[in-house]
Amino acid sequence: MTLRVAITRTAQEAETTAERVRAFGAEPIMAPLITIAPRAFDTDVSGAQALLFTSTNGVAAFARATSARGVNVLTVGDATAHAAREAGFSAVRSAAGDVEALSALVRQTLEPARGPIVHIAGTHVAGDLSGDLARAGFTYERRIAFDSVAATTLPDALLGAVDIVLFHSARAAETYAALGSPRADERIAGCLSANVAAAAGESRWKKVIVAPAPREDALLTATLGVQNSPAGASA
Repeated sequence: MTLRVAITRTAQEAETTAERVRAFGAEPIMAPLITIAPRAFDTDVSGAQALLFTSTNGVAAFARATSARGVNVLTVGDATAHAAREAGFSAVRSAAGDVEALSALVRQTLEPARGPIVHIAGTHVAGDLSGDLARAGFTYERRIAFDSVAATTLPDALLGAVDIVLFHSARAAETYAALGSPRADERIAGCLSANVAAAAGESRWKKVIVAPAPREDALLTATLGVQNSPAGASA
C-alpha cells in the first residue's frame, strides 16, 4: 500500500518536500497550514557583515525586494542555503541544523566588531537567536519580510485518507491542534525536531516520530523508512 503523506508547510516550500516524498515511493498530499504574505521591509544591508536566513521564504522575500547579493549569507539548513545560491548569493554557509546550530555557526565564523547581522525573517521565528547573539556581543537586527499566517480552516486534504502528517514547524503543529486535530489517532505525526514534537503533542496521535537531526532528509528517513531512502537525499 502506498503511504499518503500530508505536507503541512507553506505552498512555497512544499513542492521540494513533495519531490522527496515521491522519491521514497510515497504519495505527497499538499495540506498547507501556514500561508506566507509578503510585506514591505528595509532592504538596505550595506552595513551588515552577514545576512541570516532561517527559511527559504526569507530568501524568496529578500530576492523579490532587492538585487543586493554581495553580503555573506548564513542559513539554518542546506535547503535554505541552496535557495540562497539559486537566488544569486555566492558566499553562503549552512548550519545544517536548527536555530541553535545557526547561532553556533555565527559565533564560530563571524566577529561582533565587524558589523551588525541582519536576519531576514517572518513574523514568527523559532528559538532565541536574538538573545543568543546579543549575549555573544553581536548587533542583531531582525527584519520582518513576510507575515506567517495560520490557517483558520483545515485543508480538505487533512479530512481525507492520510497516513502520515509532516510538521516542519511548531506553528503548523499548533495550528493542526487548534483546528481540531482531525483523525490524529489514526495517523503518524512526523516532526522535524523535539520542539515541533512538543507542539504536536497537543494532539493525540497514533504515533509521533521525531527526526534524529533537524533536517528534512532525517525526517523523511525516520518517517518513511531507511529501506526506502533514496540515494543522495539531503535537506
